[in-house]
Amino acid sequence: MTAYVFPGQGAQFVGMGKNLYDKNQAAKLLFEQANEILGFRITDLMFSGTDEDLKQTRVTQPAIFLHSVILASTLGDSFQPGMVAGHSLGEFSALVANKALSFEDGLRLVFARAQAMQKACEKEPSTMAAILGLDDRRVEEICSSIAEVVVPANYNSPGQLVISGSIRGIELACEQMKAAGARRALPLKVGGAFHSPLMEPARLELAGAINGTLFHEPICPIYQNATAERVTDPAKIKINLVAQLTAPVLWTQLIKKMIADGACNFIEVGPGNVLQGLISKIGKEVSVSGAE
Repeated sequence: MTAYVFPGQGAQFVGMGKNLYDKNQAAKLLFEQANEILGFRITDLMFSGTDEDLKQTRVTQPAIFLHSVILASTLGDSFQPGMVAGHSLGEFSALVANKALSFEDGLRLVFARAQAMQKACEKEPSTMAAILGLDDRRVEEICSSIAEVVVPANYNSPGQLVISGSIRGIELACEQMKAAGARRALPLKVGGAFHSPLMEPARLELAGAINGTLFHEPICPIYQNATAERVTDPAKIKINLVAQLTAPVLWTQLIKKMIADGACNFIEVGPGNVLQGLISKIGKEVSVSGAE
């Protein structure tokens, strides 16, 4: 069975989507529709902006979403997902791809999410760090022992767990992770503590937007970040989407579940190839590639 997966924040690059815009008329129309919905020409920032432009959360998230869903829309009859999943932001791309959300509603929710997260980041300085080469359970123990906000945020692959929290919490955690034998404890250049309790203001704000949006019965199951479970019920999809902002991304767990449920071929749709690398480490027996 073929599973399609969609990347999250961090996959962006200047020039993303330009080839689609220039060579596919249907894609161009969708990009222009997005410019109108957002009220600014995000295509200018995507195609010829700067790295700094694309690092702004309010730009990054809709840009990655647009590249992913528009690329998926150009795959034609070859796009026949048996199941889908998306890493963090990518969950919204996956929900458009499996028809649970319309393109327009998906874009509006992603933009609302990005703005809410940007505000939460500005409210309290916070950050994230990647911990490499340490057992997940040991990372969890160290996080829980620190008297600051610091939690596991992204279970990316065996031996790679991203933590999230206050500036001081992350500093303390990185010191203790190295002392415990981590190969690396690498602070990330991100604007805030995504998938942590510090995103609670954003979760509350986004909940209203999600609950006010029409979700449809999807054409195939989505495996969601917050639970790592197979979901088709629109009401449950909404609940998990809201929870996702403050809950960890259970990527390793959901990929294992997809494989157990029959996924043998994974195709990444969107900018970059980060998910291909992660999936190869989680399930060495599966085929992994990018969308053409």
